[in-house]
Amino acid sequence: MKWVYFNKLYRTKFQAGCLAKRLVQDGWIYGFDEMREVEIFRSRKGKYGVRFIP
Repeated sequence: MKWVYFNKLYRTKFQAGCLAKRLVQDGWIYGFDEMREVEIFRSRKGKYGVRFIP
């Protein structure tokens, strides 16, 4: 499986972490029943994002 990147970048790691927790707990809202792995990453410009493997 390949990584799926969530479409928004955040200024702080805390904001991205909140989204990551929500994806783990409420992933069914976005159409995913179970997430194998959820990760916070940092872009080249210094912003944070969330990626996951469904």
